[in-house]
Amino acid sequence: MALKSYKPTTPGQRGLVLIDRSELWKGRPVKSLTEGLTKNGGRNNTGRITMRRKGGGAKRLYRIVDFKRSKLDMPATVERIEYDPNRTAFIALIRYEDGTQNYILAPQRLGVGDQVIAAAKTDVKPGNAMPFSGMPIGTIVHNIELKQGKGGQIARAAGTYAQFVGRDGGYAQIRLSSGELRMVRQECMATIGAVSNPDNSNQNLGKAGRNRHYGKRPSVRGVVMNPIDHPHGGGEGRTSGGRHPVTPWGKPTKGARTRNKNKASSKLILRSRHAKKKGR
Repeated sequence: MALKSYKPTTPGQRGLVLIDRSELWKGRPVKSLTEGLTKNGGRNNTGRITMRRKGGGAKRLYRIVDFKRSKLDMPATVERIEYDPNRTAFIALIRYEDGTQNYILAPQRLGVGDQVIAAAKTDVKPGNAMPFSGMPIGTIVHNIELKQGKGGQIARAAGTYAQFVGRDGGYAQIRLSSGELRMVRQECMATIGAVSNPDNSNQNLGKAGRNRHYGKRPSVRGVVMNPIDHPHGGGEGRTSGGRHPVTPWGKPTKGARTRNKNKASSKLILRSRHAKKKGR
């Protein structure tokens, strides 16, 4: 999908750059594959804000996406590519030979009429899914499982992908787009290709109101608050907020490591995304 820029006929359209979605399906989603979505405005079950800067936004229907790809050895045809308001990637409606329909994450270069299949070993084509045990090394994949049968959890956002770089004693080694090198079990499923809509990060929404439609509320900087409201607040005139940037609750922010060193999955990470890149 290409980017679409607008002429500044109104202040909100000055600098506006959006994704051209003219090739996507223009009708409503399949009703049996949708369910209602309750907004919580960032509040938890006691009504307290646990996620700031969230609330409002356009009403959404949740599309039930098949992240597991558990229907094995049955070809399916792509009927259409759709917009999904709940994620940055596009989704594809597929129909299996027995007539059942499912939504899957649409990879790049997947078109209407293409055939996709999930199997123990299959062709390396965008949209096909298989475990790492049947996959050639060097394959670009997305929607990667961390636990067998749980469904894909890694590389699901627009334009993301990982590369299958090696095998080691029942584990597959994958390199993520963050630079992290990690291991997952070879029985875990992954889908071939990179996720659709890679230009998503190049959008310029043009006005604050368009962000409000996404459910994002304004964010107030700590340095403009009072000392009672934020550790960076107060001071005479304009101040930078102190030497060490922190959250409103005093925890370090802007790059401070918060990961628990004793986390069980740490032994599966071969190379951290924070490790210095070679040649720098």
